[in-house]
Amino acid sequence: QVQLVESGGGLVQPGGSLTLSCTASRTIFRFNTMGWYRRAPGKQRDLVASISSTGTTNYAVSGKGRFTISRDNTKNTMLLRMNSLKPEDTAVYYCNYRDVNHNDWGQGTQVTVSS
Repeated sequence: QVQLVESGGGLVQPGGSLTLSCTASRTIFRFNTMGWYRRAPGKQRDLVASISSTGTTNYAVSGKGRFTISRDNTKNTMLLRMNSLKPEDTAVYYCNYRDVNHNDWGQGTQVTVSS
């Protein structure tokens, strides 16, 4: 199992920005996809954005144009830059690592956008 450590969540005002970080316990250089998912209270966990080891990105409509996903393979780290945050972005955000042998999740980090 790949251990995933997340940080960067917290409380932010509407219109503000946060950057979430996820660090993996193994190299993320080759043959994988990493992503950020979120789950609001009473809702299912949904994709926010993903990025492959070759740099291909995918964004959910909810964050497209406001969120940017990136990765630093040397540091085994994935980032999610969130701008223009809205109250409806409030959720627990989860890091995901997926390759041919893994589908692993971080513990989640809380993001709260005040009204």
